[in-house]
Amino acid sequence: MESQKVDMFMLTNGKFFESHQMNLIREKLLDMEDTKWGDVQTLQFKDPTISLIVSLLAGSLGIDRFIIGDVGLGIGKLVTCGGFGIWAIIDWFIIMGATRERNMATLKKVLV
Repeated sequence: MESQKVDMFMLTNGKFFESHQMNLIREKLLDMEDTKWGDVQTLQFKDPTISLIVSLLAGSLGIDRFIIGDVGLGIGKLVTCGGFGIWAIIDWFIIMGATRERNMATLKKVLV
């Protein structure tokens, strides 16, 4: 894989992943077959900042969890009104990390 393509991917998509994962992602992309590059370029990652904003505004409805694909947790938050407010407040602190982990799982599906 061309290092310029990988570097451009890293620059444009770095905010979607945890900082400690960046070296692993770079290594995996450099070792990846060229035929998979198109698949990697078409991936849509969730923005952690948007997840946080949605969590702050409508976290008690579980919309933040629905956005990142945690349907079960989203239903749980919706039914319990955000765990009676407590779960919604906890998610304000962890939703960005959960979004980045979900993005990493999405990327791993293509890289494996």
